[in-house]
Amino acid sequence: MALTGELFIASKRVKREGPGFKAVAAATGAEIEPSFSVATLEDVEAATAAAEAAFPIYSALPREERAKFLEAAADEIEALGDELVQRAMEESGLPQARLTGERGRTAGQLRLFAKELRLGEYLRARIDHAIPDRQPLPKPDLRLRMVPVGPVTVFGASNFPLAFSVAGGDTASALAAGCPVVVKGHSAHPGTSELVAGAITRAAEKTGMPAGVFSLINGAGNSVGSALVTDPRIKAVGFTGSRGGGTALMKLAANRPVPIPVYAEMSSINPVFLLPAALASRAEALGKAFVASLTMGAGQFCTNPGLVLALEGPDLDRFLASASEAMTGAPAQVMLTPGIHRAYESGVARWAEAPALKLLAQGQEPQGPTCGRGAIFTMTGADFIADPSHAEEVFGAASLLVRCASIDELLQVVSLLEGQLTATLHLDDADVEIARQLLPRLERLAGRILANGWPTGVEVTDAMVHGGPYPSTADGRSTSVGTLAIDRFLRPVSYQDLPTALLPAELQDGDAGIPRRVDGKPTV
Repeated sequence: MALTGELFIASKRVKREGPGFKAVAAATGAEIEPSFSVATLEDVEAATAAAEAAFPIYSALPREERAKFLEAAADEIEALGDELVQRAMEESGLPQARLTGERGRTAGQLRLFAKELRLGEYLRARIDHAIPDRQPLPKPDLRLRMVPVGPVTVFGASNFPLAFSVAGGDTASALAAGCPVVVKGHSAHPGTSELVAGAITRAAEKTGMPAGVFSLINGAGNSVGSALVTDPRIKAVGFTGSRGGGTALMKLAANRPVPIPVYAEMSSINPVFLLPAALASRAEALGKAFVASLTMGAGQFCTNPGLVLALEGPDLDRFLASASEAMTGAPAQVMLTPGIHRAYESGVARWAEAPALKLLAQGQEPQGPTCGRGAIFTMTGADFIADPSHAEEVFGAASLLVRCASIDELLQVVSLLEGQLTATLHLDDADVEIARQLLPRLERLAGRILANGWPTGVEVTDAMVHGGPYPSTADGRSTSVGTLAIDRFLRPVSYQDLPTALLPAELQDGDAGIPRRVDGKPTV
């Protein structure tokens, strides 16, 4: 399927004359054909107007019809075959196996939300019947359900060109909620984005969706993104990227005449705790597994283990020796973009210049201009407490290990950490009491707490939370992965004493075919 570089506005392909932009091969920095159109502010206006026009139609469709649309989109993405994976490989530098898996995840989460629509549980339907003879005042009839908020803007992510981009979790959950989506494509993988946008558009046409249910626009700089976030028709924003980018969007959204929520996933170093008994029993294995997790995908995961905390002692020395050996043999890997590579090199250099930090080990010398070389640094707990700024994320395969003199010092370090996506405990039975002290602190710190694993890798399931307190996300009450992600794009509406003929089908008496709470009792 030949790429055209066109925009997608309400199911129509649009080509803009004038200067465009080209994708850049991650491995070499060379430009890749074709040239992609840059959206104008008029294109933003057209896309958001089409989304607004589609909203009352799309949101009112039966859940089954929206479910079939999501499943058709998954089918169309899979039908792209190797062409999609090959283009994504060239643009992102990510390996084939990783992208094949990511394509499966992208299709899988679309189907997961189709299943969630059919279940209807997300509607949180509740019925409290009237009690007209209640004293001293009658009780009215009250019924509640969740409704979609309106058109949503989604920003594609650089590090997941499929699973967090055009048809990623933000788009899937917003469409499932009943919200039309306008995607701002990421400039790092425009060809991949065009292929996926074409698949969604074909699915929308095959299933009879309103034209404005989906649009994809591209734009250089910040003007297009800013215009989308400030457009009064957009009611929520999904974003995955840097803290600077996310907070800028949050400010724009907060300063609108009618503010809207921005669900931004931004910065996380995902602390890993090596507790004493676990370290004593398997220090060498933990060292190797740590480096494998750290260097996976050139360290470009939002759940990368960027901070390790442990108590001083010979068992920690064994861990460090094992991790050093594994890191020394780790090859440098292609990073997503030349800009991300430059930022990584700058971050490692900043750590190398810090007097309190010591370089423990580095990976193999880079063999290409955009290859990131892994690095492990160490510092003492006392130095960290004196200056916790060293915990700032270095996006890539670099991690900082903090050597604590005591449990009290370790707890002090924890108290200085920012909000995180994950926190990991490596523990044995003898570590339970220490873990019990840590757990309430970690519940306040992170959205997901792991035991005896590594945070890289996020399962798309009902029970997954991929979110956490700021700055890991803009709103720690939400998740961007798993079926609860749909909640971000819904709001509750209560109906009081409405005639049955005006009530939504899910709130009428009788069997609605969905889980509900009726007069305080859960029913199916």
